[in-house]
Amino acid sequence: MTAPSTKAARFVASQALLTLDARYPLVARSLIDAQDMHRTVMSGFRGWVDDGSRDARAQMNVLSTWSLELREARLSLVVQSTVPGDWGGLPRAALAEEPRTLTLDRTFRSGETVDFRAVVNPVRSKAPPPGGEGRTRGRRVAHTRPEHVRKWFARRLQAPGEPSVAPDGLTRIGAVTDPEGVGVRMLPFASSAGPHRGLRIGRAEIRGSLTVTDPAVFVEALTRGIGHARAYCCGLILVR
Repeated sequence: MTAPSTKAARFVASQALLTLDARYPLVARSLIDAQDMHRTVMSGFRGWVDDGSRDARAQMNVLSTWSLELREARLSLVVQSTVPGDWGGLPRAALAEEPRTLTLDRTFRSGETVDFRAVVNPVRSKAPPPGGEGRTRGRRVAHTRPEHVRKWFARRLQAPGEPSVAPDGLTRIGAVTDPEGVGVRMLPFASSAGPHRGLRIGRAEIRGSLTVTDPAVFVEALTRGIGHARAYCCGLILVR
């Protein structure tokens, strides 16, 4: 039995706004290598969990997203978490502006409409080849067309009265919208070299409006993010 949805739920998080000089070596490497970007983001959270913890990001609900102004050579990085980050370890020369930290504290109510933006990793599972030994799960393949990204997002919408988990096990987001009214922009793949040479992350930016149908589930989606590759700057839902 599905628990009844709440009419309101409170969202509390810390959000850092970092404006970085894209020409600085540490920042330039982060733009080129997704694993370096992950390390840059996580550098603000040392000491909160045991060193080497495999789920450190998930424990602190660290989510991030970034955008690049090529003409100004500025990288805008947004980092959200349930614990405050400390950005004093970043080299001064890497900062184009002083870091700004906000405390988000907002109550969402059923029926409320918000504007949103999210960079996501929209993937589908491709079945293993016939006769493939040792492989029982499909391979994740990124969607590369906007119409497929809209369908990927539509599967996560939650109409009033629907449970938070779909019959196929997919987690929903506690909100609805018209998928055809959602703007989609395909972004360059993120990748990594060295030990992570096989890492290749498809990305898409989604923009539009959402109407909250299950506030508790919606807050969970804001806190934990949606989709895969959340360690690599995907999945953060920004709302206003």
